[in-house]
Amino acid sequence: MDVCFRWNKKNAYSLAALAPLLPGALKVKAPHDGIMIYSFATRQADSVFQEVKKANTESIFIAGGPHPSGAAEETLEHFDYVVVGEGEETLPELIETIASGKDVSRVKGIAYKDNAGKTVFTDKRDPVDLDKYPCFDPNTLMSPLEISRGCPFRCKYCQTPRLFGNKMRHRSVDSIMKFVEYYKDLRFTSSNALAYGSDGIHPRLDKVEKLLSTLHEYGDRNIFFGTFPSEVRPEFVTNESLELITKYCTNTKVSLGAQSGSDRILRSILRGHTVDDVVHSIELCFDHGITPIVDFMVGFPDETEEEQDMSLELIQWICKKGGHVHSHYLTPLPGTPYADIKTSPVSDRYRKVLGKMALEGKVTGSWNETHSSRRS
Repeated sequence: MDVCFRWNKKNAYSLAALAPLLPGALKVKAPHDGIMIYSFATRQADSVFQEVKKANTESIFIAGGPHPSGAAEETLEHFDYVVVGEGEETLPELIETIASGKDVSRVKGIAYKDNAGKTVFTDKRDPVDLDKYPCFDPNTLMSPLEISRGCPFRCKYCQTPRLFGNKMRHRSVDSIMKFVEYYKDLRFTSSNALAYGSDGIHPRLDKVEKLLSTLHEYGDRNIFFGTFPSEVRPEFVTNESLELITKYCTNTKVSLGAQSGSDRILRSILRGHTVDDVVHSIELCFDHGITPIVDFMVGFPDETEEEQDMSLELIQWICKKGGHVHSHYLTPLPGTPYADIKTSPVSDRYRKVLGKMALEGKVTGSWNETHSSRRS
């Protein structure tokens, strides 16, 4: 029985982590006979469901990733099994169980429908030890180096702590170094790059420096730290942390999450920092010659036009100083406290001002409801 990954550009990072666990698995761009493995986020869910519905193959369909983990019952209307959360241990065991005809109810970390059509969730797995699993298989798919998983914060819109837990886990420097040789430009994934080696609340810059200095000593490599596809939290931006970036890294930009210019909104979404923290972090970036790339959301529940104006004021200040902003409309994601909330409309002024700034090249993103949510 063939085992196939349904590959597309948007799920390449997930598949890169899973491919080494299933040697010989095929990478396909359409349904194929055998075991079909999908990984997808909410914005891809509708198109994936349609593809599976129309598939004319003899397939067992397995889904994993952010959307299936948060919306297992919906996903099981189209798929045979859902891997809930991390897949390193669960997916190979599930496939072996299916192939050998054993009882899938003994596989931890999955959801499926029993003979009566009832959704069954098996026991949860413990979080995986990242050092036991490779970042990617260089002969199959490659991805940025994953240095951490999990997040101690409980931002209501975010799936990360629901998928990977509240306790941060870090890949050791020795494990990371095994994959450095495959890249000229080193990029990383983490919920907060500057939290490397820490509990995610109290920085351990000694651990960050050990990682960066070891990478720097390796040889002729460009190190991009705290920038896409990762970011940093504003309160982790200090003179000391920025000095590490300017000393060891290539990037002259840092991505950080502000999300709102309203302290009430930040408290409501459990963001864990204040507007003053954002302002201070941005000032420090400029002091160190680093351009901040700042993320904002709009459309939070009960968000007023006045609060959107607060975000606009902060956005304009950032851009006037030479920073850049990425703004997007809130997408309610399954498995989060905001899964079923009613988002707020975007004010005409917010649209107009950001539209003008986008034309000037200062702002990117999509802050229109009709382009940002499956619920629109």
